[in-house]
Amino acid sequence: MANLFFIPQYIISGENAMKMSTEYMKSFGEKALIVTDDVMVKLGNVKKLTDALDEISVSYVIYSGINSEPTHTMIDEGVEIYKKEGCDFLIGIGGGSPLDSMKAIGAVVTNGGSITEYMGKKIEHKLPPTCAIPTTAGTGSEATKVSIITNTNTGVKMLLNDPKLMANLAVVDPTFTVTVPPGVTAATGVDALTHAIEAYTSLKAFSMSDIYALSAVKRIFDNIYEVYTNGSNVEARREMAIAALEAGIAFSNASVTIVHGMSRPIGALFHVPHGLSNAMLLDVCLDYLKPGAVARLNQLAKTIGVYRPGMTPDEGADAFVVATKALLRTLNIKTPEEFGIDKEEFFNQIPKMAEDALISGSPLNTRRTPNKDDIMNLYKKLWDK
Repeated sequence: MANLFFIPQYIISGENAMKMSTEYMKSFGEKALIVTDDVMVKLGNVKKLTDALDEISVSYVIYSGINSEPTHTMIDEGVEIYKKEGCDFLIGIGGGSPLDSMKAIGAVVTNGGSITEYMGKKIEHKLPPTCAIPTTAGTGSEATKVSIITNTNTGVKMLLNDPKLMANLAVVDPTFTVTVPPGVTAATGVDALTHAIEAYTSLKAFSMSDIYALSAVKRIFDNIYEVYTNGSNVEARREMAIAALEAGIAFSNASVTIVHGMSRPIGALFHVPHGLSNAMLLDVCLDYLKPGAVARLNQLAKTIGVYRPGMTPDEGADAFVVATKALLRTLNIKTPEEFGIDKEEFFNQIPKMAEDALISGSPLNTRRTPNKDDIMNLYKKLWDK
């Protein structure tokens, strides 16, 4: 079977990646719309970008309204600013929300209509030039052809998936992640781990996606606890930034599975950050998918070093699941209850969440096909821990 492999046109990684990227940004246009959030402005990360743009005499306007999981109204506002200000390219800087929003704004700028009309649709016209600068090691959005935007009219997190959403330039500078607090470091790191595990166990996995998925899983297991407890370790931050990039490439090509399908409804209805909702679900979903993915989970056990000679494939798969659950415990991932979600309200929404998860299509990539009852039971298990 033939497979098409997507990757950003340019990737610049390592310390001082921002400086090296300016010659490419200069070729993109004369005025950039910078898509970000207030935290990036306050931390000074946006100033690092604007200082670099000032040095190459590129104009810009800052849109810092992406202060939560992105909604269709945020995209509408960004499109209006882009057109009103006469921008001709886009830069997203921040976590996955600004990067996804940057892509969505670009799609509407050249294709028209409302982003609410884009779910499951092919994007006909290419976006303006786009540059993605991640400041967390998590979503991998800098290297994906995916954008997730909540339609607040329907309460659905829309999955947009099209090669035209791939950024032209990804700038992966680990120094941006040093200021990320431990809780966010853990949640975003587990988000990247989930991307890699799901890409590797997806029915759509193939040799090229496997290379990136396996490398990402190893880097994350080797470094996530270090960056969680010692965030100033730039070497470990670098490894996590590369892992997030690799995981993004892997899942953008091989797709995600049941965790992401179930995660989006939690985010849409209860405003849980995407990385955290993935982290909440990974524990229970690994148990569910294991019977259909024994060989793949066994290989992951070998990759992270928990496989022991003489183990059967089933024992190896169990060893990986146990190691992952232990890692989640050390990272103190919040439960839905600890996040502040009301149990009764959550349970009332389970039928809708299960339906929305299945509609997204992602759970059907799992190597054990779930039905609505399976997904409802997994949601309920989040409260058994």
